[in-house]
Amino acid sequence: MQLNEQLWQLTQERFGCAPDQCDDHQLYEALLLLTRNMAQNRPAPEGTRKLYYFSAEFLMGKLLSNNLLALGIHDQVKQLLADLGRDLGVIESMEPEPSLGNGGLGRLAACFLDSIAALGLPGDGVGLNYHYGLFRQKFAHRLQTEVPDPWIEADSWLIPTGVSFDVPFGGFDLKAVLYDIAIPGAHNPYANRLHLFDVAEPAPMPWVGIDFDKGDIAHHLTSFLYPDDSDEAGRLLRVYQQYFMVSAGAQLILAELESRGFTPDTLADHVAIQINDTHPSMVIPELIRLLTQRGLTFDDALDQVRRACAYTNHTILAEALEKWPLSFIEKVAPQLVPVIQELDRRMKQAHPDPRVAIVDSQNLVHMAHMDIHCGHSVNGVAALHTEILKSSELKPFYDIYPEKFNNKTNGVTFRRWLEACDPELAALIDQCIGDGWRRDAKKLEELLAFQEDEAVLDRLLEVKQAKKNRLCWMMWAEQGIELDPQSVFDIQVKRLHEYKRQQMNALYIISKYLDIKAGRLPERPVTILFGAKAAPAYTMAKRIIHLILCLRKLIDRDPQVRPWLRVAMVENYNVTWAERLIPACDISEQISLASKEASGTGNMKFMANGAVTLGTLDGANVEIAQLVGEENIYTFGQHSDTVIGLYKGGEPDGRSYRPLDYYHRPAVERLVDFLVSPELLAIGNPTELSMLWQDMKNKDWFMALLDVEDYIAAKDRCLHDYGDRRAWARKMLVNIAKSGYFSSDRTIEQYNQDIWKLK
Repeated sequence: MQLNEQLWQLTQERFGCAPDQCDDHQLYEALLLLTRNMAQNRPAPEGTRKLYYFSAEFLMGKLLSNNLLALGIHDQVKQLLADLGRDLGVIESMEPEPSLGNGGLGRLAACFLDSIAALGLPGDGVGLNYHYGLFRQKFAHRLQTEVPDPWIEADSWLIPTGVSFDVPFGGFDLKAVLYDIAIPGAHNPYANRLHLFDVAEPAPMPWVGIDFDKGDIAHHLTSFLYPDDSDEAGRLLRVYQQYFMVSAGAQLILAELESRGFTPDTLADHVAIQINDTHPSMVIPELIRLLTQRGLTFDDALDQVRRACAYTNHTILAEALEKWPLSFIEKVAPQLVPVIQELDRRMKQAHPDPRVAIVDSQNLVHMAHMDIHCGHSVNGVAALHTEILKSSELKPFYDIYPEKFNNKTNGVTFRRWLEACDPELAALIDQCIGDGWRRDAKKLEELLAFQEDEAVLDRLLEVKQAKKNRLCWMMWAEQGIELDPQSVFDIQVKRLHEYKRQQMNALYIISKYLDIKAGRLPERPVTILFGAKAAPAYTMAKRIIHLILCLRKLIDRDPQVRPWLRVAMVENYNVTWAERLIPACDISEQISLASKEASGTGNMKFMANGAVTLGTLDGANVEIAQLVGEENIYTFGQHSDTVIGLYKGGEPDGRSYRPLDYYHRPAVERLVDFLVSPELLAIGNPTELSMLWQDMKNKDWFMALLDVEDYIAAKDRCLHDYGDRRAWARKMLVNIAKSGYFSSDRTIEQYNQDIWKLK
């Protein structure tokens, strides 16, 4: 049946009218059902070994456009709608964004599922079906507030499977109900699945804000991603969530193994399990428990699990390596405690070094330690990150298991982050080198032949300007914020955390504000854009948001400054806003403290869309710099080995870095003191600004003051060079050409070759 006939049949059955009589929302519902059915009816790739990718987050983004591309019907649908006098972009705007993730971890997992499907590999995701996401961010009185972010409608991408498993908690069982989202593979006829487990009776949403009864596990377990863990009830709920996910997922694995005709004692021959960060770590003891129930000895069960499981580390921050009190696990899943204790006993017997214990002297269970001991692979996500793990953060484990450690530099799917979000740029690339890059991103390197082609460079600048114009319109239409499309767009969008150093960017804004007020005008106008959510209990991060919003207000109402400098922060930054911001970016802010960002993936998306990176030599920035050359990136700041050394000093806080030494430099002191200036205090909350001022002077844990002067100089150099438009376009072209290395297809091929060995 032709596509237009399928659409006509759907609208007749559902709405009793032809497509040309439907309103936009009815057309959206019909296209969702049409696309979902097409993806659902595709067969799964076959193989003797199948991957299960466990992750607490899958930040999928809106799926309609992505699925139309993967199914190969995007242009047909676009034309079909145009023939009806409708615009596909308007129809796509009807779709709510699935609230299944937060930041880079979840976005990476989504890219990986896309690439696993595109490569035709047998592999499914396993996670939880959160109803209200992390939260929807609202700004009130220049402060972040949080409200639920519901996304599940009567018709959504969720496919009820009729499958459920009983999860045994301490004192009660809870049914885990399975929903699937189909993941169609681009350029092949297959589709994998994202398996999402939900409680049988999820709570409705009668509340205001994100406070809820954290003790009501039966109804609220899947309400929110990362419940506030500032109290014991919140921390316990996180453990309930994690065990619910892995117990249901482990039962699904064994059920599918049996349905494929294999016995439990052959698990590792037919199953690969990737543990994405430490949230799913309890899958290890849970599988051992379930395998011993099925007749395997503990030794054999551990052998099967070790050969099946692999662990991806995503952090260099010690506090992000989860440690749960054994008493919490005893309350949530008492049946796991004997398994964990036996694993701990065995590992201590073999490796008595307390630094590698699974259960430490305070009875804390180190989830990453369990992953490393009881899995066969440990990978970092950028070359620098992996080296730091081996030489510093996880060195005791590397000394024991050097063969387990490997690097898998992150990647992003170009189908969403170039083809879908910047079709004009994609079309220009097609004109230059053909469309082979859409199947093999490495072919983007053929663009290097056009570095001196003035027509191509000019067209590249025109596409970028069109994206800036579009972003300005969207910001005004949806958030009431007026931007200057002729200014330089300097963008920092990512989770709000002190190590990512949005506060250092704010100090740059203060520097420019003071310069303009003193009559020292910049060479050209600049707009500095932020997008970020702060965790509800992370007070310092919320204070940085407050500072940014106060600076915006201060500048917006100053006629002397506003023509030269504008500041804006996108409310409720998400994948949809990323798809608008990234193609419009001139300068990509990647300014984390060297040695603290594992990889980053935003840096890769910006690069692929022709932004030039301004960044520290941290995470994947190091590899970007190596690829594009020093003339096509702007780097600054202390190197990672210097920073690591400063953290090993002898001061009371364990560092040899003293922020006051840098604060008292005249050029720095005036910037920091502006936080408590009369101008800013008249706009903002004096307590919040004063606390941030005190912290920056006296703690500055992520060393913004260490690098701020070098950062200001590097950004000014960047803005100066922007004036040579052809030279800047050449930098853009080189970045796009070299971005193909960061395709998640390449990353997944490496995972499969070195770790999963799917057949």
